[in-house]
Parts: sequence; structure tokens; C-alpha cells
Amino acid sequence: METDAAQAGMQTESRRDFLFIATGAVATVGLGAVIWPLIDQMEPDANTIAAGAPLDVDIGALAAGQQIMVSWRGDPILIVNRPPVALKTLQDPALVGLLSDPNSHARQQPPYAENWNRSLKPEVAVLVGICTNLGCIPTYEPNRDHLGPGWLGGWFCPCHGSKYDLAGRVFRGVPAPYNLPVPPYRFVNDKTIRIGENPDGQKFELDSIIQIGWERQRKHNS
Repeated sequence: METDAAQAGMQTESRRDFLFIATGAVATVGLGAVIWPLIDQMEPDANTIAAGAPLDVDIGALAAGQQIMVSWRGDPILIVNRPPVALKTLQDPALVGLLSDPNSHARQQPPYAENWNRSLKPEVAVLVGICTNLGCIPTYEPNRDHLGPGWLGGWFCPCHGSKYDLAGRVFRGVPAPYNLPVPPYRFVNDKTIRIGENPDGQKFELDSIIQIGWERQRKHNS
């Protein structure tokens, strides 16, 4: 019971930290990157966004290797500009062999992201930043060897040690059971992503995926 309470407390703390970031109108970015203002990204008003309204995000100034975080429906959405060297690692057999679901067989993404890069455009990753274990927010760790020999970059969950590669694919042998979810989204133009709206002719709802985070999913199903 004490362990469960501690995990729940840790999760609450993580969610509280994210809400502080979102309401403070800033986005979290990768190591060594700049802080991005979210004033334009938070239109329409927060209540409308929480209800599921699409959210436009300007990625025109997003440099190679950088991450920004925005809030959509109260969830953190991670957007990363993956440089060519990062994309090359995603198909490296040495990495693929370490992943639990490298081909995205589990329904954690829309059909248009069921590919090796789990995205509409290989260079741009768009993911829900909630660990599929207990709902903590993974940290962006793009640097090679930052988490020991063999680390090729990705996300690390500080709560229980789950790891994801730069496509949000979960490693084997960690607590998290599934890849990070991919939300519905489309490109309005080369510099603007619309979160919460599918490309023309596509149908996908985030609630149709298997799991976001265990606690989040439990509340959704209750």
C-alpha cells in the first residue's frame, strides 16, 4: 500500500509540474535548446483546448534536434525535429532489436503513423508525452551515451526508468508496456502542425488507442 501511495504521489507531482509549465506559457525543450513562448500556441482559450479543439503549433523555428512541448486536451504533446543522423538510428538493427514493439503493431498511433518513424514526415515526431506505465512525463534525452553505452537518444521516464527511442518506441524489459501514443494531427503547411485534426480522408481518435498511461486510462474507462 505504501508503494502504491508513493507511486500515485509521484505521478501527481509529475502532472502538477506539467500543469505549472503549461499555465506559465512556456514550452519545455531538449538539453541545450532555447525556451519557446507558448502565447500563440495557447489560442483558442484553455477551456476550448481542454475540450479537444484543434491546436495550431508553429514549428518554423524548430531547429534540428530540438523539442518543444505544448498542451492539448490537458496532455503534454512533444514535437521534435529529428535530424538525418537521428533518423538513421531508428532503422539500425542494433536499436530495433532492443525494442518491444519496433513495428508499431499495438494500436498506439493512427494508421498514417504506422511506419518506422511513426509520423507523417520522418523529420518531425509528434507524440503524447505520457509514459504508458503510470503516466509520468518522460524527459527528452537526445544525447548519445547520456544514459550509458548504446543509448542513441530518445526519452527516459524518471519515475520508474522506462525508455523510448526517438520514435517513441518503448524498450524491452522496462515497466512501460506500450509505445508512446501519437495524437491525431496534420500539417497545415510546412511550418504549422494542427494537433487534434487528421489529414484529409483519415479518421482517428486518441481515445481509440490501447493505453496512454495506466492511471489516465483507468480514469478514462471508469
